[in-house]
Amino acid sequence: MIEVRTRFAPSPTGYLHIGGVRTALFNWLFARHHGGRFILRIDDTDRRRNVQEALAPILHGFRWLGLDWDEGPEVEGPAGPYFQSAKLERYNRAVQQLLAAGLAYRDFATPDELQMERDAARARGERFVYSRRWLAGDEDAAARLAAEGRAGVVRLNMPRTGECRFTDLVRGPMVVEWAGEQDHVIQRADGTCLYHLASTVDDHDMRISHVIRAEEHLSNTPRQIFIAQGLGYDLPHYAHLPAVAEPGSRTKLSKRKLQKYLKNPEFARLNHRGQVIAGAMGLATTDETFNPVIVDFYERTGFLPDALVNYLLLLGWALDDHTEFFSREQMVASFSLERVNKAPASFDPVKLMAFQSHYMQSLSVSQRADLAAPFLEGAGLLAKNPTSADKTRLEQVVAAAGERLVVAGDILDYREFFVPDDDLAYDAKAFDKRLRNAPGAVDRLARFAAGLPGAREWDASALEKFLKEFVAVEEIKIGSIIHALRVALTGKGVGFGLYDAMVILGKESCLARVERAMDEARREMP
Repeated sequence: MIEVRTRFAPSPTGYLHIGGVRTALFNWLFARHHGGRFILRIDDTDRRRNVQEALAPILHGFRWLGLDWDEGPEVEGPAGPYFQSAKLERYNRAVQQLLAAGLAYRDFATPDELQMERDAARARGERFVYSRRWLAGDEDAAARLAAEGRAGVVRLNMPRTGECRFTDLVRGPMVVEWAGEQDHVIQRADGTCLYHLASTVDDHDMRISHVIRAEEHLSNTPRQIFIAQGLGYDLPHYAHLPAVAEPGSRTKLSKRKLQKYLKNPEFARLNHRGQVIAGAMGLATTDETFNPVIVDFYERTGFLPDALVNYLLLLGWALDDHTEFFSREQMVASFSLERVNKAPASFDPVKLMAFQSHYMQSLSVSQRADLAAPFLEGAGLLAKNPTSADKTRLEQVVAAAGERLVVAGDILDYREFFVPDDDLAYDAKAFDKRLRNAPGAVDRLARFAAGLPGAREWDASALEKFLKEFVAVEEIKIGSIIHALRVALTGKGVGFGLYDAMVILGKESCLARVERAMDEARREMP
């Protein structure tokens, strides 16, 4: 019985894409389910696009998600090196083997000459098939063409007849006509090798048993099979996963199309939430670095990794009983490629938020407070080593906010409980409506505040009783005082329970804030 070995091979050219993480997750689950090994290797053969600084967030993203790798960067194993840039000599040996077998050739066509052939084929209404006119059949021919100033590449010498047959573990039997394949370049003029060659050699050297990847790579499979067979390799099993699609669409989700996705109200709401949280903490929020299509967005916004992983599991995979919530252990035990769908899976921000809310509410108040604290620290609202009183207040706010606290960063919606009384900011619209322009509101607030020092008990039920007694004596509706009081205490017209807010702030703070609000309203009255 073969050892199950899967791999994920990101290019260090940017942050982790949601679709890429879903692919990595399926590889990780398949390996774990079968007691195998999950390998992380870095596809850094393209020196023009490689950004070394981008590797750190990729590794950090995997660790945050809890997708540990058995071999790869910082976890050396017997099949290394795990960076393709360290294997150029190995790839060159494979190229030489293909050349010697006549399965590849040196080609010296210029880009303009290739384009002329494409244009001619288009003019004839035919599919482009390279004529191999500038093929160098031997070293002498290669030297002569190079002497003309031409740069030589190595191309695959693909068959022009016959079929490539293989079985895809998701899509079933596949048949591809060789005539539809081009003579793909496998080595550049500078000697570096391209994806098809490097990936095939790596899969062999690392003993990858199952190549589980996105459907966009399905078209690459025949040419990689050609290379593998030409080099005498055993073929791995192939499985091509459905795309993670745009919201409400079947088109692949792309990090470069954020502005398009923002036309979707739910996607825009998700993005706005992250932008507000990041903005309050002074974090950069460019489309390139802070984008809901990138995993980093979710960590910086305060999502739980278990919620994101659980949601991604169901993008293209499901059990017959439609179970939605899985522990990691249940994911590993239940996962199989047989249950992967063929159709694209649409990214749904509403469902993702439902998963996040479910996982968040499953935590204790103290656990949620621990998750929220770094966001307050980042916004300068909480000391790095808070006092016990600060911790108590944070837990009180978290408990009162309840289900309103969906992501940890939402704690910044309640900054009014963490600022000094004199620094409380007022929502201008709410202040005008409930205090400045509300007839009699300031006077009623003054009479209510005058009685507050005599309140002997300071808990929610006692404060509710106190306010209702005031309303009865004043012979007014409760709305005539409660809205003005909320704005005075919190600066906002909406929020969680007013009595809970008063308890959290404490008597002295409530009195100080009411006095300040009344002064502000009187100062601006005509």
